[in-house]
Amino acid sequence: MSQEVKTIEPMEKYNQQSNVLSKIIFASRWLQVPIYLGLIVVQGVYAYKFMKSLWYLLTNVNEMDADTIMLTVLNLIDVVMIANLLVMVTLGGYEIFVSKLRTRNHPDQPEWMSHVNATVLKVKLSMSIISISSIHLLQTFVNAAKVSEKTIMWEVIIHFAFLISAIAMAYTDKILYSTSHKSH
Repeated sequence: MSQEVKTIEPMEKYNQQSNVLSKIIFASRWLQVPIYLGLIVVQGVYAYKFMKSLWYLLTNVNEMDADTIMLTVLNLIDVVMIANLLVMVTLGGYEIFVSKLRTRNHPDQPEWMSHVNATVLKVKLSMSIISISSIHLLQTFVNAAKVSEKTIMWEVIIHFAFLISAIAMAYTDKILYSTSHKSH
């Protein structure tokens, strides 16, 4: 009987050590909290930039031509889209990787938060990046007379790279989703 205890003892010790290690690894997700708090600060920076650009537009509109107004408005839209991207990364990343936000019955909860997962977040991020790239490309085309052909070419190539990446991710997710549901 005493020999059985001796053979079980090392296994118990291993399980205890493994349990402690598991708890440490699981708790390490909280190291991301300062990163998400930093993204909230960055949102404040973008809110400031938006208000500064809006004030510039409002106070100088009489001196601006139509192209300058359009470029300023596109810049404002760009700031909004980047801020939206920051919100998605902050809320979605925290919810997926750190802890539940516990906002299920909050009247202001974004619709997508009720079904957020890594795939939904990837798709939303891809679409946001493509939209931001589209705004930058539109700004470049409006300002084409002042931009080199090489710059325009590279912006178009980069935009297509974003599109192809998004399509590849969506296709990969579709394959993984159909494969995982066939096995269940």
